[in-house]
Amino acid sequence: QVQLVESGGGLVQAGGSLRLSCAASGRTFNTYTMGWFRQAPGKEREFVAALRWTGTSTYYADAVKGRVTISRDNAKNTLYLQMNSLKPEDTAVYYCAAQQYSRGSYYYQTNYDYWGQGTQVTVSS
Repeated sequence: QVQLVESGGGLVQAGGSLRLSCAASGRTFNTYTMGWFRQAPGKEREFVAALRWTGTSTYYADAVKGRVTISRDNAKNTLYLQMNSLKPEDTAVYYCAAQQYSRGSYYYQTNYDYWGQGTQVTVSS
């Protein structure tokens, strides 16, 4: 069982930056492929970024590529999402998710076993 708690969301002006954190419980964090997803008002939840459990591969949605960086600190059981050059269309609730090893595609939500409660990011124009 893994519990995930996101933090770091808030209100920021367009062009600004935020760093989201996702704190994980348990002693096997380093065996989980981790992902970030987001859900904007009136829209379905979508993939943002993922980081393989080995730490060797990262994946990004086209909408955020070049503006966000996913990283992890296994010693702290924490996942991060550094977001730069934020746009109003980045406004959403951001969720972190975990799947053990890489048992399924990082892109599909159904492959993730554990989810956090989400953190709100609002980007004003």
